[in-house]
Amino acid sequence: MANYNIALIPGDGIGKEVCPEAVKVLEKVGGQFGISFSWREFDWSCETYANTGRMMPEDGIEQLRPFDAIFLGAVGYPGVADHVSLWGLLIPIRRAFQQYVNLRPIKLMEGVTTPLAGRTAHEIDFVIVRENNEGEYSEMGGRIYAGSEREMVVQESVFTREGVDKVLRFAFEQAEKRRGHVTSATKSNGIIHTMPYWDERFAAMKANFSTIETSQFHIDILSAHFVQHPDWFDVVVGSNLFGDILSDLGAAVAGGMGLAPAANINPEMEHPSMFEPVHGSAPDIAGKSIANPIAQIWTGAMMLDHLGHADAGKAITNAIEKVLAAGDGLTADLGGKASTQELGKTIVGAL
Repeated sequence: MANYNIALIPGDGIGKEVCPEAVKVLEKVGGQFGISFSWREFDWSCETYANTGRMMPEDGIEQLRPFDAIFLGAVGYPGVADHVSLWGLLIPIRRAFQQYVNLRPIKLMEGVTTPLAGRTAHEIDFVIVRENNEGEYSEMGGRIYAGSEREMVVQESVFTREGVDKVLRFAFEQAEKRRGHVTSATKSNGIIHTMPYWDERFAAMKANFSTIETSQFHIDILSAHFVQHPDWFDVVVGSNLFGDILSDLGAAVAGGMGLAPAANINPEMEHPSMFEPVHGSAPDIAGKSIANPIAQIWTGAMMLDHLGHADAGKAITNAIEKVLAAGDGLTADLGGKASTQELGKTIVGAL
């Protein structure tokens, strides 16, 4: 039996409600496929920040280093600024462990209603590959003459050849496993240095993958195409900022944030990868037991895929699809009346 040590960080808001349901599903499928998990829970959150002044301890990265993976619920809560929670926990983990790929599947499933008129399940099935370590989310910059009429703020974007090439290569390799098409998100008509460079590296990487078809769009029209032509896409690759924005738009196209999994991946497996849903902590519904746990559960399937158990991961996504298609026992965002725990139990039953 394969055993994995998993760091569990439920975090804030609905993270504390959806994580237990995902753990139940993982335990169930693990029993079916000869996989066991040793969970260690960390109470790192905005509540921790309020009590200690830190999102995680000073040696938090070293505490996480020995684990096979990190399973995270959500981070963020009113009273703690978003940049404090993000830069105090998620971004340090992503960078310390070289999780340079943020992978986000976008798939419309049977039984789910999309806001796009006339679209049916299986017309929308693509993945977004977001560069996760550099780009627009750099720490370089600053503020001078604060509070005066001369106040000036500078934020630098950082694109390295190594960073860009690694995420582009991953995207092309994903396309080889899927339908053979990569779309690049750019804005080289308006951003004069970084985006033309991104385009150059995309063209150079394309030369290494002769069987892969490609396209590229400026981010503004690409956003429109997500709405008007979602069936065009297979693998979409973008910078840190562009990938982040497109991921939320893609989730909305596929039925909502409650169905949006994600993974922060170190593809070489030299460091632990981190698995977290897209939806965030949703403080407006936290504590009400109405949050949809499917994104967290699907994120668990992505963790199994990464650990080399694609068959177990597929069993989870099959169970999710079965439950959604049946239309029973769903949470309010999906038109039902079930609680978070009831939907989790239904998915366990479907396994």
